[in-house]
Order: sequence, then structure tokens, then C-alpha cells
Amino acid sequence: MHVSDTALLLARWQFAFTVSFHIIFPAISIGLASYLAVLEGLWLKTGKVVYKELFFFWSKVFAVGFAMGVVSGVVMSYQFGTNWSGFSAVAGAVTGPLLAFEVMTAFFLEAGFLGIMLFGWTKVGPRAHFFATLMVAVGTLISTFWILSSNSWMQTPQGFALVDGKVVPTDWLKIVFNPSFPYRLVHMALAAFIVAAVIVGACGAWHLLRGRKDDAIRKSFSMALWMLLVVVPIQVAVGDAHGLNTREHQPAKIAAIEGLWETEKGGTSLNLVGWPDMDAETTRYAVKVPHLGSVILTHSWNGEIQGLKSFPPEDRPNSTIVFWSFRIMVGMGLLMLLLAVCGLALRRNGRLYDARWFQRFALFMAPSGLIALLAGWVTTEAGRQPWVVYGVLRTRDAVSAITVDQVGTSLMIFVMVYFLVFGTGIYYMLKLMAKGPHLPHDEADAEASDTGRGRERFDHRPLSRPTDSIDE
Repeated sequence: MHVSDTALLLARWQFAFTVSFHIIFPAISIGLASYLAVLEGLWLKTGKVVYKELFFFWSKVFAVGFAMGVVSGVVMSYQFGTNWSGFSAVAGAVTGPLLAFEVMTAFFLEAGFLGIMLFGWTKVGPRAHFFATLMVAVGTLISTFWILSSNSWMQTPQGFALVDGKVVPTDWLKIVFNPSFPYRLVHMALAAFIVAAVIVGACGAWHLLRGRKDDAIRKSFSMALWMLLVVVPIQVAVGDAHGLNTREHQPAKIAAIEGLWETEKGGTSLNLVGWPDMDAETTRYAVKVPHLGSVILTHSWNGEIQGLKSFPPEDRPNSTIVFWSFRIMVGMGLLMLLLAVCGLALRRNGRLYDARWFQRFALFMAPSGLIALLAGWVTTEAGRQPWVVYGVLRTRDAVSAITVDQVGTSLMIFVMVYFLVFGTGIYYMLKLMAKGPHLPHDEADAEASDTGRGRERFDHRPLSRPTDSIDE
């Protein structure tokens, strides 16, 4: 059955909408899980109750994010059968097992230790509880491993043969460790750490601006800025290596990202800004820097980069989209680097907790990690088009036999339900962060108030972890 262009476009919009909502919560969970492990480890090492206070507080935010991520992730798998059955039929022999590996390793590991981490503080010893927290953190990273392996294989497929038009695995090591996988894995893991750091830092800035300068707020604000100072420069280096890898394996994507139409001899200019026009095959209003494209993308003065006109029109990604999504991602990254450097300068001058302009800057940057994350995923996925499996299966051939009415109706339902359910979840997380960590008088008070000790009944589900009222 022929699928109309409108039905295909709506199916793509629906998947983009659901995956954009979904990726927010795992990114927060991955970053916060590792942060919780660090906090509990510091508490065990130093005995300082402030780390325990912060653990209890951020475990509540983590629990809400984790629950939202699980719920939104279930929808993603169903779409492979409803809207993208062609993809499942052709490539399911690879992507199916990779997702199953994620469930059997990461999800089971997280499920096995999550309850202990969230509700087992009075049930097990401190070291056993710390081990559970570590396992949850490791589980989120293992989940990242398998999801990124599957996605990276779709970008740079290898280790398979085509038999009767279907993908048949021939080498699982090549499939899992495909050429772009190491770069995407590290890039995504660091992005999750950055997401958590800017959120924790913004939460601290919010309370500092409201006049709260107790040890818990100062400590979380300081830790977040140290994290950004270390991780953001590493992310820049990883992004550079990722770009070199993409140029080797997906040259059309690089040309689209740069808005480059002609293959320039003797050195390629970089378009700082402009408006790629797909119909006119040119980038309008371009502000160029000679040779800078070669320096960045080939690490040489005269390096040559293929222009979009080197590829058939039907094989070109939409340069207008990826040109600007990439620049939004880079712009957010530069702002986060500026935030970290300014924080270091203020720290050296002893003004980190007193500079209100800087605290407003940190608060303003709260969504920057998520904006960069979403912009990066748009660049990655839109830049792969018109392929679902790069060079193997086109997006048009992967869509199910759906009509405009079917996919349009389901898209409207998704939009309404997602904004209601996940909008409520995000609102709840923001209200929790606005309240801030509890201020116990001593260790026993901290333990009793945040673990549910003394309660006759306690609902042991992730969303029941936050027990405080969010109303003032």
C-alpha cells in the first residue's frame, strides 16, 4: 500500500514528539543516579550529614524522573509495530535483540536495586544501601550503552548481510561496536551529566537568590559548577572527535550541518550563520570565515569537505533544520562553558555565593542542558534522513501502511495526553526543587523524616518516594 507524503510526515512528527518527551527523563535520571552515588559515597567517607540531606532530596526528584521515563519509554516500543512495521520487518533481527539486551541487563538491574535505594535506608546497612545506589547508577549507564548501540548501528550499520531484503546479523561484535558507537555513547553520557549539573546548579541558584545560604544549598551549587567545569570541556573534545567520525561515515550529514553546497578546493569556509535554501541549493545571508571549516572538520588548513551538490537530491538531509539545530546545541554548550568559567573566577575571588548576577545566570541556564540535548538529537536523527538505516533502508520504505486520519488522530491524542501527564510530572519536579532539601537538626531527624520510619503503611513505588507536600 502506498503511504501518502502527509501520512509519512505525520508519522515522523509523532515519533519525534514522543522521543523528545521521552529523552528528557532518562537524561535527568542518568545524571542524577550518578550524582546520588557520589553524594552517598561522600557521606560514607566524611560522615557529614549535608551529603545525606542532599541524597534524600535529589532521590525524590530522581524517582519522579525515573517513573516518567519508564512510562514514556513504553510508548516508543509500540510505535515500531504500529507506525514503522517496515523498519521492524527489515531490521528487527538487529534492533530487537539489542533492545532485549537492554531489558535483560539494565532494566532488571535497576528494578532489582531501585526499591532498596529509594526505600531501604532502614532495611539494610549503609554499605549495602550504597551498593544498591551504585547498581542503579550503573544500570542507567548500561541502558545508555544498549540504546546508543542500537541507534548508532542505524547510523553506521555493519556486521550484517541482506537476505531477501532483510537484515541478517553476521557479526554481533561489529553490530554492537559499530564505527560511530563509542563517540555517541560518550557524547550522550556526558550530555546526561551536564543536564543534571545545570539543573542542580539552577536549583541552588534559586535558593541562594531567595536568601537561603545553608550548607546544603552552597554545597550542591558548588558541586554542580565543578562538574560543569570538568565535563563541558571534555564534551567539546568528544564532540570534535564525533564530527570527524561523522564526516568519514556520513558526509552528507556534515555538508547539511554546515550549509555547504559546493565542494571548495584549497580550503573550506565555515558558515557561522545563514539560511540554507533546499530549493535554490544555496545558503542565503551566509557569514563565512575562510578555511575555518577545514580547520574544524579536517584539522588542516586546506582540508576538503564534500558539498551537498555532490549527493543526489533524494539523498540529502534537510540542511535548514540541522544547520540551526546544530548551532543551537553549540550555542548552549558555549554558554554552559561560560557559566563554569565565571563560576571558577568568582570562586577564586570568594564571591561565588554572593554574586546575584551570576546566580540569575545559573538559574536562566536551567533548561540549557535539555535544549542542547534535544537540539543534538534533532541534528543526529534529521541529519540521517532520508534513511532509517543509513544507506540500507529509506524512511519511506520503513513506514507502516497507515492513513492520514489514523496517524493524525493518534498524534493529537499523544499531544494531549503527554502534555497532561508529563507536564504534570515536570511541574511536580519543579515544585520539589523549589522547596529545596530538608534541614534536619541531626542525623536521626534526617533519617526519620526522609525514609518513612515510624509509618504503619508506606507505598513502595518510585512516585511515592516524594512524601512532602509541594504546596507552601
